Amino acid sequence: MKHSVLMLALAGSLVTTAAQADTLLGLYIGADGWRTSTDGSFANDEQLQQFNFNDKTQSSYYVALEHPLPLLPNLRLQHNQLETNGVTALNASFSFAGETFAVDTDIANQVDLTNTDYVLYYEILDNDLLSLDLGINAKHINGSVAVADLGADGAVAVQDTSTVIPMLYSSAIVGLPLTGLELFANGSFVSYDGSRVYDMQAGVAYALLDNLAVDLRLKLGYRAVNLRLDDIDNLYADLDFKGAFAGVELHF
Repeated sequence: MKHSVLMLALAGSLVTTAAQADTLLGLYIGADGWRTSTDGSFANDEQLQQFNFNDKTQSSYYVALEHPLPLLPNLRLQHNQLETNGVTALNASFSFAGETFAVDTDIANQVDLTNTDYVLYYEILDNDLLSLDLGINAKHINGSVAVADLGADGAVAVQDTSTVIPMLYSSAIVGLPLTGLELFANGSFVSYDGSRVYDMQAGVAYALLDNLAVDLRLKLGYRAVNLRLDDIDNLYADLDFKGAFAGVELHF
């Protein structure tokens, strides 16, 4: 009897989950252009040095696969360019990656924390009015931070970093009936051991095409990324990237 009840409960769970899953395979391909302003600091210890950064246009592109199998998560892969540079006049001596830079030195500073998101998620809700996804994200940061003396000394210091940061992922879309417009928000977040990382965006999308063969959406929104790193590969940082973005998404 207990065995039968357990089997019925499991079957009911599978049916309920299946009702929420995609009935057909769905492939999403998208790309964004993101104009960022950057503020922040970095060092090899907790005494962070503030730097000046130039505005820059970043690129981001992704592919996502949704399927009808109820117990297996959907997959999203997203590559995010995250680069900036600038020139800073040091107001104190600064040691980094084995080099020491004297006070009042003009140094070129460069940050490349380009990363890839590996997201596994489930569709909790999926209809024309509301879509909600929840999952986990493994954000692989693979880059470097560098400074160089612009004077006669010419010293260069480079700190490489490669790490995977586990994060929570969520995405929500609210449809606006009879308009072709959608409001969307998605992102990833984690905070642990003095580090905090978030990557959030929100905006509006317009369905330029919507038929059985392909959907085409144009997107406009605002994105904010914060990297507060506490001794990640001997790198301490508190960097904010934020600004407006525009993009396009195809759904097959």
